[in-house]
Amino acid sequence: MLSIIQAAGWPIWPLILCSILALALILERCVQLQSAKVMPAHILAQTIEASQRGVPVPEMIQALDKAGAMGPVLASGLRCLHDNPKASGEDIQASMQMAGRLATQGLERYLPALATIASAAPLLGLLGTVVGMIDIFGAHTAANNQPALLAHGISVALYNTAFGLVVAIPSLMFWRYFRAVVDRHVLAMEVAAETFARHLSRLRA
Repeated sequence: MLSIIQAAGWPIWPLILCSILALALILERCVQLQSAKVMPAHILAQTIEASQRGVPVPEMIQALDKAGAMGPVLASGLRCLHDNPKASGEDIQASMQMAGRLATQGLERYLPALATIASAAPLLGLLGTVVGMIDIFGAHTAANNQPALLAHGISVALYNTAFGLVVAIPSLMFWRYFRAVVDRHVLAMEVAAETFARHLSRLRA
């Protein structure tokens, strides 16, 4: 591996940094986008059951606020009703929608960075290819035709092109996968929030 890096020349170092960053982002999103972390099991049913007889105490609302990404959305509805028992259904929905947007932003965290790496890696590989071609043409002159320099330029061009694709392809695939996961979670959260908002409207009445 070290010999490949040496043969690829300096243009490969930005690609190596991109690969390390992409791997870190992929692992972090794999952990944070687990269903148990986004919507803990039975959180909606438990919250509805706990609020059947009225708005829970602030301590319980604060505990719910820490329950994954869905918890703050449900807690915002309870907090709105706790602060203003006469709050309208529109007020409750507006509060939950704002919390939902913040939760969605948290789910999409680092995805733009991963998409940027997927887009930039082929360009960095192309840069390495151009550098390699410059080395080739610099070595191949009428007065100076050195096979070693020619081979070095070819290796720089090919290694950087290949490594750029190696970094870009998995990054793009994981970015698309994470987008689908986020969309699925957001849809589930919207359905749960709508159900809970109707429950709070009945509770207010």
